[in-house]
Amino acid sequence: MQTTAIYPGTFDPITNGHLDLIARASRLYHKVVVAVAVNRGKTPLFSLDERVDLVRAVTSDFSNVEVIGFDNLLVECAKQQGANVILRGLRAVSDFEYEFQLAGMNRRLAPELETVFLTPAEQYEFISSSMIREIAQLNGDVSCFVPDIVHQCLINKFRSE
Repeated sequence: MQTTAIYPGTFDPITNGHLDLIARASRLYHKVVVAVAVNRGKTPLFSLDERVDLVRAVTSDFSNVEVIGFDNLLVECAKQQGANVILRGLRAVSDFEYEFQLAGMNRRLAPELETVFLTPAEQYEFISSSMIREIAQLNGDVSCFVPDIVHQCLINKFRSE
C-alpha cells in the first residue's frame, strides 16, 4: 500500500525543524503533502501565497513532496489529497495534550485517517515559528534556525516596517 501523508501547519515562517520533519517523512511515505493553512485565528507575518512559495522553494529537492495552501477542515483537505496519514510534529511534552485532542477529533471526523507523530531532531526541539518571528523582528540573528531564503525574507520583511 502506498501511503500519502499530509503535514499541515501555518509555516509562518518555515523553520529547520519543519524541514527536518519533512525530510524524514519523505523517507517514510510514498508522498508527503505539506499543507499550508490559512489559519484565520492568527495574523500571519507572510501571506498564504508567500508561505506556500517559501515552503515550495525549500522543499524543491524532495521529489515526493508537494506543497499546497488550504482553508478548509484538515480532514477534508487530506481526503482531497488522497492522504491516509496526518503527520504532526511534537517538540515537547507540552505539545502533546493539544495534539492528542486534535488527533481524537480528526479520528472522529475521519476514522479512515491515521495520525502519526514525529519528533524533531534534538537540535530543533526548541524552535518555533513564533519565536523566530519575535527574534527576527527585534533584529536578532535567526540564520541557524531557518533556511537561507527564509532568513532573507525575514530581514526584508522587518526592514520594510
